[in-house]
Amino acid sequence: MSYQRPWNSYRQISAHTASPGQLVLMLYDGALRFLEKSLSGFDMEDPTEFNQTINNNLLRAQSIISELSSTLNLEQGGELALTLRRLYDYMDDRLMESNLRKSPLGIRDTIRQLTILRDAWQEMLQRHTAESAFQTEATSLCVCG
Repeated sequence: MSYQRPWNSYRQISAHTASPGQLVLMLYDGALRFLEKSLSGFDMEDPTEFNQTINNNLLRAQSIISELSSTLNLEQGGELALTLRRLYDYMDDRLMESNLRKSPLGIRDTIRQLTILRDAWQEMLQRHTAESAFQTEATSLCVCG
């Protein structure tokens, strides 16, 4: 029996039941996970494993970053959305360069930037959840009528 199967089922259910905000957090986590895996390729002795580990994981991370970029609403998001689009494009360029040159520098730079975005996003979600819980509690205490 494979232990991957239950984990994959859990991830699929989580993705289908998560809020849009949680989905963005999951995308950040996935991109960071693939970037960390790509860095492990630099420790491999076998040239084929070295290249495949770096290439495959960078392509997966780039795909996630592309998804994050394509879902930005530039009209409603204003300057923030435009800045994020530029940042995602920059990350994609850095990862492409790292993949071509087989250099970890752009990967580490992207991990640093994505970690900042991910942590800020998580904090925003936590604050939003706390505010929503407070409003729900305050509404239930209000006797209107």
